[in-house]
Amino acid sequence: MPRRFAFLDVFQRNPDGSLTPRRIINVNGITFGPGVAFGRGVSFGGVDFFNFQNYDIAADEENGVLVIKGFYERQFA
Repeated sequence: MPRRFAFLDVFQRNPDGSLTPRRIINVNGITFGPGVAFGRGVSFGGVDFFNFQNYDIAADEENGVLVIKGFYERQFA
């Protein structure tokens, strides 16, 4: 069963507005990690992470890689 991660535990927002993974991740067969900065409209494995900044991430850890399985919509009070 996938674990739940806060979006900003997996990605950091950079001063220029781009995102960078904090660790090695895999989404739909595409693996990338720290040092890769990307902006809005850039998709990895068909996912534009900018569309999911207000979601939590469902993922499994496999051999040091966070394998993203999906997203949880966060409930705001």
